[in-house]
Amino acid sequence: MPQAILVVEDEPEIRELLVFTLSRAGFETLEAETAERALQVLNHKNVSLAVVDWMLPGMSGVDLAFRMRQDEFTRETPIIMLTARSEEADKLKSFESGVDDYVTKPFSPRELVARIKALLRRSGKSDERIVEIAGIHFDRDKHAIRINGEAVHTGPTEFSLLEFLATHPDRTYNRSQLLDHVWGRSSYVEERTVDVQMLRLRKLLKPYGLDPLLKTVRGVGYCFSPE
Repeated sequence: MPQAILVVEDEPEIRELLVFTLSRAGFETLEAETAERALQVLNHKNVSLAVVDWMLPGMSGVDLAFRMRQDEFTRETPIIMLTARSEEADKLKSFESGVDDYVTKPFSPRELVARIKALLRRSGKSDERIVEIAGIHFDRDKHAIRINGEAVHTGPTEFSLLEFLATHPDRTYNRSQLLDHVWGRSSYVEERTVDVQMLRLRKLLKPYGLDPLLKTVRGVGYCFSPE
């Protein structure tokens, strides 16, 4: 399943160029012409990265970046600021708002794609389709898991939950956060569902002696600890 990139740009020609470039690079693209619309999209879709224009009608791209950093759901989403403003003060203001990278217009589409891929790697949101963590092989295209060369049969939700926790090791998430990141913020699922899925995952990992990797942090939530 391709990674989703949110493009926030009010100029139709530039937005179309960005969408075309990113689609050719193998990404799923979501579009928003304003920061307000971008927040609506983010409220219903978990994206891997956002490309945000500084000068937007209404809320600016800098203010959007600040809002994203204040929201638990989008706090860790990488952001690339796209703008014609190239002064050092502008760059500093953009980075202070929480932006991860800064690309000035006019820009090279190939360079932008390279920067996006580099940022995804640094943020742990790599586009690698097969990942090995603590002896567990995740095939993101097939939503399949293998341990010791043996296929471990999981449902789509179980795969997504284990893959999310494994790719964010030693970080504790409460049930609400896991529902947002794995099921989606717009889903209507009871928090108890997380407990049920964790029990299933531990049962799947137990024959391989890997069930202790999934830890319960009393009074907080769950984490994946490779140690």
